[in-house]
Amino acid sequence: MVFSSLIFLWMFLPIVLGLYFLTKENYRNVLLLVASLFFYAWGEPVYVVIMLLSIGINCVCGLKIGVSDEKKRKKALVWGVVINLALLGVFKYSGFFMENVNAVFGLDVEVKKLPLPIGISFYTFQSISYLVDIYRRVCEPQRSLVKMGLFISFFPQLIAGPILKYYDIAAQIDNRKVSFVLFNQGAVRFLQGLAKKVIIANIMAKTADEIFGLGLNDISTPMAWIGIVAYTFQIYFDFSGYSDMAIGLGKMFGFHINENFNYPYISTSIKDFWRRWHISLSTWFKEYLYIPLGGNREGKFKTYRNLMIVFFMTGLWHGASWNFVVWGLFHGVFLVVERILQVEKFLRFRLIQTAYALLVVMVGWVFFRAENLSSALGYLNRMFVPYKTDVYSAYLSNEFLMVLVLAVLSCGFLKLLFDKLPVKTEYKFGFMRLANPAWCAVIAYFSVLLLASNTYNPFIYFRF
Repeated sequence: MVFSSLIFLWMFLPIVLGLYFLTKENYRNVLLLVASLFFYAWGEPVYVVIMLLSIGINCVCGLKIGVSDEKKRKKALVWGVVINLALLGVFKYSGFFMENVNAVFGLDVEVKKLPLPIGISFYTFQSISYLVDIYRRVCEPQRSLVKMGLFISFFPQLIAGPILKYYDIAAQIDNRKVSFVLFNQGAVRFLQGLAKKVIIANIMAKTADEIFGLGLNDISTPMAWIGIVAYTFQIYFDFSGYSDMAIGLGKMFGFHINENFNYPYISTSIKDFWRRWHISLSTWFKEYLYIPLGGNREGKFKTYRNLMIVFFMTGLWHGASWNFVVWGLFHGVFLVVERILQVEKFLRFRLIQTAYALLVVMVGWVFFRAENLSSALGYLNRMFVPYKTDVYSAYLSNEFLMVLVLAVLSCGFLKLLFDKLPVKTEYKFGFMRLANPAWCAVIAYFSVLLLASNTYNPFIYFRF
């Protein structure tokens, strides 16, 4: 089940909300756990067992890490992390590993790729952060299996993040309140995310998928640029839209989930991009890999090494394919180069800085979107080596162009303009308070209309 489906919007969510507010506070966690497992089992009826196994293992390991004996604590932590990574490795990376073993040693071992449990990359990282934070004495182990289960399986952020850290959410699992103001904020945020997904991302996805689905000989240079522009907006509005919906849903149930995106396409560098893009993943790698490796405390060479390790792992986390690894290393290289050359100072002007960062990001997205590494390299060749430059007009429909303008304005450029207007802050917020209800009504109407008309509605997170 996905948020951008009529069955979620008109059946699952209203029923769960109604039951939630009719249930006594002491039993609301039980209700949310049952609802979350049902939500997951709707799309993964078999792999919900893996989810339950993960909940049980991490609850037991957390309790063992919470003891006073240092050797027992360390042993439990190692076992907990190994089991979590093993579950992820079996389902996500075993096929990729055997393909490479076959290629390196000239073997012909049959490779069976298991169906990937939805969201396993997200809840595995949440589980590992929980165990590490207990070991660091940042938080106490959770003794309630229900509360532990809710932390791992909470349906608003289960399948697409943001990645939760236990110390951010622990107090809210134990005690939270829902006010009318908070519920209203959550509903508005959910509708904004739904509009991002349905009105912008889905329209961009249709064009991107059509162009990337063609053979290289059928793609002209302008078509290649149209395709990657469409995908650039698709992945941002799809991913940030789901994060907005997760944050909104969390507020409707009394939870405060941290932000995951901050207008990344107006970044001034790749370093700035990673402060704004998928913030929960960036902070996870910073806290649980980059800093333990030494961060930037042990000289320039080791800092660069640590950055490359982190972005190698960032690429691999996204998918079991070399094109994802290359995408991660591509960003890592630019982060190292920016540290050496101080690019933001070198480029000086904001417009040039943003153009540079956006171009690098778009080139990187080719590796991310392509089916394999050779396809990505061929697509990049089409982008930068002129080929059949007259074949492209069929993809510039009125619908696409209208949504493209909306995407450009909504991804941060309108915010930059609005921030520079010589209008007092109180008037700006006053205008937003007046415009918000009408705007939400409009986007809700068009979102549901598009869903009801069976508009193209891909689920991008099957790959993760």
